[in-house]
Amino acid sequence: MERAVQIYAIINLTVIGISHVVRPRVWVDFFIFLRERGEAGVFVVALLNLIFGSIIVAFHHIWSGIPVVLTVLGWANLAKALMYFVYPAFALRRLQFLSQERSNLIVGGGILFLLLAAVLGFYVWSTAG
Repeated sequence: MERAVQIYAIINLTVIGISHVVRPRVWVDFFIFLRERGEAGVFVVALLNLIFGSIIVAFHHIWSGIPVVLTVLGWANLAKALMYFVYPAFALRRLQFLSQERSNLIVGGGILFLLLAAVLGFYVWSTAG
């Protein structure tokens, strides 16, 4: 099951990472759209993090080697979801920071996602058997 979750994460990180790099302004528009909806918009962000994080936490229990990166990422997404659900004002303050002039932050996040996908992909490929 852990391998399936690793492939799931590789696919998600790659698709979202490429999208962040290629279309950062659309991501900024998306987050501004959510920000304009107030706490309900924050709940959308929280749900996205909850879905990704809870799948990893439920099915990926590896606490050593390269796969620990994915386990930690899952727990971080779960913690972010909880924080946003319980303290949506905190998330709204974070979303205030985004603007079209700062779309390079989205590109940086996309590059990070792609690096994580590459590391996990290398691990999955190198341990295939």
